[in-house]
Amino acid sequence: MKSLSKGKTWLFAVGQFGWALLSGLIGSWLVSFYLPSAESIAAGQKIFIPQGRVILGFLTVIGGVTALGRIFDAITDPLIASLSDKCKSKSGRRIPFMKWAALPLAVTTVLVFCAPFDADAKSGSWLNSLWVCLTVLAYYFLITMYCTPYTALYSEITHSEKERMLASSAISLTFILGTGIGYLGPAVWGALTPVFGDRVLAIRVTFAAFAVIALLCMYVPVFAIKEKDYVDTVPSQTTMMKSLGMTFRNKSFRVFVGSDIFYWLGLTMFQTGIPYFVTSLIGLPEAFQSMFLVLMTVLSLVFYPGINSVTSKVGKKKMVVAAFVMFTAVFAFTAFTGFGKNGNLVNTPFGAATAGQLVQGLLMIVCGSLPMAIFGILPQAMVADCAEYDQKLTGESRQGMFFAARTFCFKLGQALAMVLFTSLATVGSNGFGYRLAAMTAAVLCAIGGVILLFYNEKKVLSNPTPEEIAAAR
Repeated sequence: MKSLSKGKTWLFAVGQFGWALLSGLIGSWLVSFYLPSAESIAAGQKIFIPQGRVILGFLTVIGGVTALGRIFDAITDPLIASLSDKCKSKSGRRIPFMKWAALPLAVTTVLVFCAPFDADAKSGSWLNSLWVCLTVLAYYFLITMYCTPYTALYSEITHSEKERMLASSAISLTFILGTGIGYLGPAVWGALTPVFGDRVLAIRVTFAAFAVIALLCMYVPVFAIKEKDYVDTVPSQTTMMKSLGMTFRNKSFRVFVGSDIFYWLGLTMFQTGIPYFVTSLIGLPEAFQSMFLVLMTVLSLVFYPGINSVTSKVGKKKMVVAAFVMFTAVFAFTAFTGFGKNGNLVNTPFGAATAGQLVQGLLMIVCGSLPMAIFGILPQAMVADCAEYDQKLTGESRQGMFFAARTFCFKLGQALAMVLFTSLATVGSNGFGYRLAAMTAAVLCAIGGVILLFYNEKKVLSNPTPEEIAAAR
């Protein structure tokens, strides 16, 4: 089998840029598009679906839809992983799925934001809700068809710790760049709104342009990587449920996944809330959303070389635990932002703001960039470590199921996070719900850090003993 060259590593990583850009559009703007703040409505945002907690008295429509989408996404992960692990195509087990999922994924991402009916009528708003629900479910199914085989391929085409860390850094870098481009949405649609005379149309055009870029990037690894040159594995014969059960028998993997769920719970609540934190809590103009998120992206990239260097000395576990601590502090700080709005205004390219507002926003973003970089690189490599150890132990190649099991669990966490945020955000007045959501995110991250303390990194990186192999087989 060939070793993965640096050039091929980066060509592979371009695919992550593509799907990360689409994921960033859904993750960053879906909720704020369909559950707009007063500031967004004043800027011309239309209301398409019923607002408030209208489902069972505690769920918003968009909260229920996103939660359902994540649950559906989580359920389909093991299914796609199992189909991919068993695939006998001449092109390999992973590339065929990526090839056929890319185009419909890009199209569906745009359609999510294209609710077609007149929302002024009650029937129209509920028909829009059905549209959003169906397109969101389609989006999550298609992104699973691309991402689950893609992440499994990452584990299989890297054959050493050096190759794995380089590939992990590369796909983390392209993931951050992809989501960072998605963060530029407000700046782009803000420039296009005067041209089209309609904020919603400007948003849709912006997302369509981003989707074309994403599609081209997702096709790069499909045509640049010949899977069979790097992978020599026998398709799995294990049924989906048996494979999933075998995956969760790995104790270290169970601990990692337990910690990972709480990370995604906290992070999803925080990322969903950033547009609200910036405008409603800190009181900054909408244009600052893009500036801050892009700044976080750039700073995260600056930390990448140092993270790899330090990790080689202290290990992945200690680095990720430290990132949990940092995120907990950032989220808790955000819950108490909002002071200093009455100072002297300073004119910036993004609008007028006081020095106090700028300091709060910068602290939130700058201090969050380092843990963001750590979580961008290391968890993916930790899953690959667990999958490789399990292959040595059982003799069966089930990388797809390991990555699917991880995403199955954290997507359930994301579903709960969307329900929590959209419900908490509507509690009280004057931004109280946003503060409550930020503090909840801090508590969840703290719990995740405590759980990870029980992860046995030393065992995962070692070779199993003959006795352990015999028992496992």
